[in-house]
Amino acid sequence: MYAPSRRLLTATLAALLAATSLAACTKEPEPGSALDAFAAGWPGMESGSWDGKVTFVDPDSKTVSGTDVAAQLKAYAGTLTPPTVKVEGKPTVTKDSAAGKLHLNWTLPDGAHWEYSTDVKLAKGKVGGEDAWNIVWQPQVVHPDLQPGASLATKQVKAQRGGIVDAKGEPLVSSRQVVVVGVEPQKITNLPALTALLDAAFKSIKVGVDLGDLAARVKEAKPDSFVELVTLRREAYDQIRKDIRDLDGTVFREETRELAPNRVFGRALFGSVGEATKEIMDANPGKYQAGDQVGLFGLEKKYDERLRGTDGFQVFITSKTSAGTTREQQVYDTDAVNGQPLKVTLETKAQNAADAALATKTDRRTAIVAMRISDGHVIAVANGPDGGGDNLAFVAQVPPGSTFKVVTAYGVLDNGSITSNTVVNCPKTFTVDGRTFKNSHDFELGAVPFHTDIAKSCNTAFASLAPKLGPDGLAAAGTALGLGTKWDMGVDCFTGAVSSGGSAAERAAASFGQGTTIVSPVAMVGAIAAVARGQWKQPIVLLDPAPAAVAPDGPTLKTSTLNQLRPALREVVTSGTGKALADVPGGAVSGKTGTAEYDANPAHTHAWFVGWQGDIAFAVFVENGGDSTSSAVPLAESFLRALNK
Repeated sequence: MYAPSRRLLTATLAALLAATSLAACTKEPEPGSALDAFAAGWPGMESGSWDGKVTFVDPDSKTVSGTDVAAQLKAYAGTLTPPTVKVEGKPTVTKDSAAGKLHLNWTLPDGAHWEYSTDVKLAKGKVGGEDAWNIVWQPQVVHPDLQPGASLATKQVKAQRGGIVDAKGEPLVSSRQVVVVGVEPQKITNLPALTALLDAAFKSIKVGVDLGDLAARVKEAKPDSFVELVTLRREAYDQIRKDIRDLDGTVFREETRELAPNRVFGRALFGSVGEATKEIMDANPGKYQAGDQVGLFGLEKKYDERLRGTDGFQVFITSKTSAGTTREQQVYDTDAVNGQPLKVTLETKAQNAADAALATKTDRRTAIVAMRISDGHVIAVANGPDGGGDNLAFVAQVPPGSTFKVVTAYGVLDNGSITSNTVVNCPKTFTVDGRTFKNSHDFELGAVPFHTDIAKSCNTAFASLAPKLGPDGLAAAGTALGLGTKWDMGVDCFTGAVSSGGSAAERAAASFGQGTTIVSPVAMVGAIAAVARGQWKQPIVLLDPAPAAVAPDGPTLKTSTLNQLRPALREVVTSGTGKALADVPGGAVSGKTGTAEYDANPAHTHAWFVGWQGDIAFAVFVENGGDSTSSAVPLAESFLRALNK
């Protein structure tokens, strides 16, 4: 028998080892790699190349280009943005075919997620002469019910916006019909004449619309566009319908908006709702769609998320029938969640009374705040003119003038340095550290009891009392009445800043509401209510949602102090600067007038009145209103007369 040489055996063994090693290095392609690459490239796929990592065939094993797959993916997605795609588990292999699963996560326009799984078939084939796994491309890869020529689409199910209700749950702001008035450039035949007619019509119903830039807006707009001019309540539009409906160029949209009973009712507090502007959508990407109604200012803006709720969405597979109609198959939906209302303390009668009072003052910014003394509920928040732009009633930061004498008087009576019967001289002028103070219209009372100084509002008497409070006494008195303390009303408000320390002249000025002391009407209504109640209680305007950190009630005020201060404030009305309120219906009125200089010109003064009648405390403010007896007091009278009808 032939025996091979050692050299031959060695060579043969080496060859066998090499062959074994080569076989070990030749790895069969895995279907999972192809599926992973397909899933990774789907969401951002535009070119169809998948960088050469994925190949496709149709169910008949015909090659499909990546570009065609990308185009079909886009078409099948319809109105949806591409989904997030992930592979579920590992494909199962049966000879030359495999079955895998994908998890699709579509983000809907409201941010909700629609998720499901689809089956994907893979087939082994040759690519460039080498074995490879092809994705078997068909519509069911996108959705199990999808067929060729169909696509996905969404429909928005609008949530009903929550309203604003009163403490009893009765609506103050609810859905009301409006008409949006606009012009269409291509329909206009005589723009100057149209502008004049529209201006006259709007003025006839006392609605201010600035048409000064209408010509420029029309020029910039597309011929068939809707150039919006104003949104009118249906009842207001009906008054001028015959005057504007048939004008060449006017166009109209009928809509529903969340509105108060009338256009000025709580306007600056409640705010307004309108269509989301481009600026709003740009600042909140993906949150709003064109046409969405959003809060633009006030409570409507601050609590927009709560009020607008969450829109629902339906997803459909849409396709054309042989008759040319559209067939829709719903495959997913989310229910709309209606918005929750806001519950506020405003009362319709009181609010209407305050609005009616301010309607008589159209040349100045004004505010009235009224609050129930017993529970601190704010029952009226009115701003003018025309409902106001800013909520001056809550956010004004202005000197209180002589209304602040309530605080100073409380301080000196409470610390026992004087009594209401102590004679406090009221000269024509009083000088402190070279700064001379005087009284309104240069009056003087001479040596009179302190309660008379309060009733007649003597600045010089109060300036002389500043040393009796010391550097911090005025601030302490203000704190006892809630001024400058931390509140939470659930809406922007200014609680005041009381002068503390400073020079002798500053303390003298602060004693009658000048100097660096600043307040808001709601802060002053809280202070006067504290005197009437005997304890400070934070004003409340929002009941639901309740503010997170309502301030605790202040300390009980001394009866001995209040028994001196309250009669003096009643004397303001019976024989002092507020005598015009002596005969109003509804019972006795007590309070304090105030004229507050706000710059270096003594002729520039704000006008105030703060007071109470029965269980209602109120503050009236007129910006640059001059003498309080001729501007703020008449508004207080109008308010009380309307309130007590």
